[in-house]
Amino acid sequence: MDGAQRIAAAFARAPGRAALMPYLMGGFPDLATSLAIGHAYVDGGADLIELGVPFSDPLADGPVIHAAGTVALRAGATVDGIFGVCAELSARVPVVVMLYANLVLARGVEAFARQAAEAGASGLIVPDLPLEESTELLAACDAAGLALVPLVAPTTPEDRLAVIGGRARGFVYTVSVTGTTGERQGGSAGYADVIAHTRRHTDVPVALGFGISSPEQALEAAEAGADGVIVGSRLVRAAAEADDPPAAVRELVGAFARALVR
Repeated sequence: MDGAQRIAAAFARAPGRAALMPYLMGGFPDLATSLAIGHAYVDGGADLIELGVPFSDPLADGPVIHAAGTVALRAGATVDGIFGVCAELSARVPVVVMLYANLVLARGVEAFARQAAEAGASGLIVPDLPLEESTELLAACDAAGLALVPLVAPTTPEDRLAVIGGRARGFVYTVSVTGTTGERQGGSAGYADVIAHTRRHTDVPVALGFGISSPEQALEAAEAGADGVIVGSRLVRAAAEADDPPAAVRELVGAFARALVR
């Protein structure tokens, strides 16, 4: 299977109301521990993993993930090292790599897409790559068997959303709120509207992220119609605060997974 097919299969096989996709900051707090955290995600019930590559100017990330990325960079994290993490984890679940456009452009879009595919990635998320500048990377990902996953926001206009949804591969990452990543209380009242807004314009699964920080919110997202639920800052914070990060996140991912069981 290529990346898009593997992602589709993971969504279809998810035992809960929605597929659970935890975010992992590659290299945080160091490369070996981040790999152990990733394995703990799978052991806890993750259906897919979003693997972040730390970057010096992560414009989509809130303070928790930004801080984790800074720690990872100081610990010596590199793209190649995180591709190594990807290779290990992708043997268990589909891995979608989230990174910023400069890291792709520095190596060249075709070379980067090939390397990501060779590392076992199923897809890429590039939040600072606008629709108008994505054609070359989309073609490179298609050629390499990767899904280029787009993001849409509650503020995305209908006509733009129609183009994005029609070109989406794997799933559409639907941002639940305006702003950066981070834990938020409440906010679930708008889930159904933003999910429906996206679903009208695409045939691939719709995954909801940004601000989902409790099992209750994950369940609310699934009941509002999300095919997938993405949890990031809450898990990164748990890893940062724990004496045993893999054990802490395994327990927390398990709570999210249990909340989504039908």
